[in-house]
Amino acid sequence: MKYYIVDAFSDRVFAGNQAGVCIAGRPLRAAVMQNIAAENNLAETAFVTPNGEDFDLRWFTPEAEIDLCGHATLASAFVLSNFGDKSPDTLRFHTLSGVLSVVKKGGLYEMDFPARAPAPARITQLMERALGRAPMEAHLSRDLLLLVEDESSVRSLSPDMELIRQIPEGMAVIVTAKGDEVDFVSRFFAPKVGIPEDPVTGSSHATLIPFWAQRLAKTSMTARQLSKRGGTLWCEYRMDRVKISGKAALYLSGEILEQPDWYA
Repeated sequence: MKYYIVDAFSDRVFAGNQAGVCIAGRPLRAAVMQNIAAENNLAETAFVTPNGEDFDLRWFTPEAEIDLCGHATLASAFVLSNFGDKSPDTLRFHTLSGVLSVVKKGGLYEMDFPARAPAPARITQLMERALGRAPMEAHLSRDLLLLVEDESSVRSLSPDMELIRQIPEGMAVIVTAKGDEVDFVSRFFAPKVGIPEDPVTGSSHATLIPFWAQRLAKTSMTARQLSKRGGTLWCEYRMDRVKISGKAALYLSGEILEQPDWYA
C-alpha cells in the first residue's frame, strides 16, 4: 500500500501540518485504519480508496476517526494530483461530511467544505482555568471557539491540556483573535482525540471563516495558524460553504506492508 507524508498548508517541508496519506486499492477495516494511524502517530492519517471516478476518504487521529479534516484532505489531493494514475484539476471525495471537492489552481489546492458557523456559548470557570486567562467570548459548533484580545494573546497561550480535555463543550478548542498582518489568527487544541496542539487545522476554519466573515464584513480573508510549525490559509465565505486554500510539500513516499486480513 503506497504511503506518503505531506506537509500541508506550507510550500516547504518542516512547516505546516503533517498528514499521512494511504492509497488503498479497496476498503480497509476500520480497526486496521485506526491501528495504522496509531502506528504512524501523526495528527491525521488519511485513507483514500477509488469510488468510480471519485474517491472515498476517511481520516483517523492516533486515537479516533473524525468527521472532517482539512490538512489531510489537502494532502490527499496533493498526492493524487502528483503521484496518481490521473492528474485531474478537480477531485471529489466521499466522506463522513458529504462530498468534498478540491480544485487545483496553480500551486494552491482549494477545498470546498461545509460551513460550521458557531452559536454563542457560556464562558465557564473551567474554560478560564484551562486557557489560563478569561476569554472575551465563547462560541460552539463541533469545536469550542474562544475569542481573546489580540494576536499576541493567541501566540503566548500555554493552556492546560488535562483541563482542556475535561471541557465538555466541543471536540476541541479553537482560540482566535484578529490578526496583525492577516485577517485573523488561531490555535487549535484537541487532546480529547490525541492531538495536544494541531499545527494547522483546515476543519477549524469551517467555523472560523463564518465567524470572522461576520465580524470583519469580508468574504475573502487570509488566516494564519500560530503553532510552532505555522501555516497560512486563504479563505472564502460562501454562506453554507467555505473555500479553504493552501499549498503542500512532499516529505516522504514509501510503502506499508499490507496483510491479507486487513481488508473489509
